Amino acid sequence: MLTPALIRTTVARALEEDAPWGDISAELVVDSRAQLRTEMRAREGGVFAGGQVLREAFTQVDPRISVTELAADGKAFSAGAVLARVAGPARGILTAERTALNFSQRMSGIATETAHYVQAVAAIGSAARIADTRKTAPGLRAFDKHAVACGGGSNHRFGLSDAIMIKDNHLAALEGDTTAALRRVRARAGHTTAFIVEVDSLEQVPDVVAGGPTGILLDNFTLEDLRAAVELIAGRCVVEASGGVSLSTVGEIAATGVDIISVGALTHSVRALDLGLDAR
Repeated sequence: MLTPALIRTTVARALEEDAPWGDISAELVVDSRAQLRTEMRAREGGVFAGGQVLREAFTQVDPRISVTELAADGKAFSAGAVLARVAGPARGILTAERTALNFSQRMSGIATETAHYVQAVAAIGSAARIADTRKTAPGLRAFDKHAVACGGGSNHRFGLSDAIMIKDNHLAALEGDTTAALRRVRARAGHTTAFIVEVDSLEQVPDVVAGGPTGILLDNFTLEDLRAAVELIAGRCVVEASGGVSLSTVGEIAATGVDIISVGALTHSVRALDLGLDAR
């Protein structure tokens, strides 16, 4: 979903937000002929994401700026690592610096946090996948989800248009028997369309599974109920756990036998990674 066209337009909006009438500091302080050589260094370890976005921010301000990416998206690095080198007209580099870092820091923060969850699940020998949600920054969903993939996670549905997901309020609005209603939905949907139903109690599971979904989302279940639900479902559809997932609990959740664990915290409350651009 993170296409070159989307990167161009999103970066352009960010640059316009930061310098709508130009960069008066750079224009008044720095000679137009001045050149600058810089390095983007990691001030803490993590997983990198956003190389294309970084390059776009600098070259959109001034095509003469050279960006050499030393870390590929998805690459783990240690504190002190040089992730990219940026050289060229000083004014352009100074104008683009904050926008470039804002994207790189946020995306690398998401990739790093995702990698922590993936590693926690792998540590117990589980094959459960870590997935994101739609709890992304408005206008940055493709960027956030790309970063999750860089960290080894899986992308949930991108938006409301690409999968059926019946949540608690949808179920409350269904008329008549739950199983029959879900079967009607299944019959109306395209055969390639994912069909996921969210439940918040173990008692709902048999009727929902009988409705023929491709997946069932167990929302805020206890560990005991997760295990019971996995047994009840018995491989008839993909089983997803969500709600209240943290690094301290994700291993126990994975051990219940669920297939997917969706984590809103990967994107809705991420901490930007500490990266800096230093002259050299």
